[in-house]
Amino acid sequence: MRRQSGTRARIQEIALRLFIEQGYEATSLREIAERLGVTKAALYYHFKTKEDIVVSLAEGVVAAIDDLIEWGRTRPSTPAFRAELIRRYCDLVHDKGHLGMMRFLQRNQTVLRGHPAMNDVKKRMLDLMGMLADPAGTPAERLRGAMSLFAIHASWMLLQDDPMSDDERRAAGLEIALELVGRSDDHREDG
Repeated sequence: MRRQSGTRARIQEIALRLFIEQGYEATSLREIAERLGVTKAALYYHFKTKEDIVVSLAEGVVAAIDDLIEWGRTRPSTPAFRAELIRRYCDLVHDKGHLGMMRFLQRNQTVLRGHPAMNDVKKRMLDLMGMLADPAGTPAERLRGAMSLFAIHASWMLLQDDPMSDDERRAAGLEIALELVGRSDDHREDG
């Protein structure tokens, strides 16, 4: 997730934390302002609504995924490419901002269903899934490509209460994702 500087980034960080802890609907702009130690008017200067905060968070995720997609479009669709795409996506997900956004989306699915910002994230994920599957592959091969992304996410969502380090969680998700795309060696493509 691209970082923003100053007050705006701090607002996003605090709001995201509260949205994850309490839920989107249960969090007010007043609570965000109080947690930041600023007035509601100061918060309004940067964001008029909670939705504006969510849109700004989603834009950061979309921009990071767009960068990855742009990188991928310049490469041939080979097993080595797909393995490197998975590694790069895993790196992106394990950036704390992106991981927080994933937790937010998981916790607030009902509220966000159909939200335009979330539709942008969904579209980018579908684009990545398409890059991870050989278009001429069997349905099962194409499904493996798509599932490789979910393996990265599942290491955080389904194993969130397991007593393991972030590095262990990351390694487990990456191992499964690489197996799904058919490359579990440590070869990394240059560039």
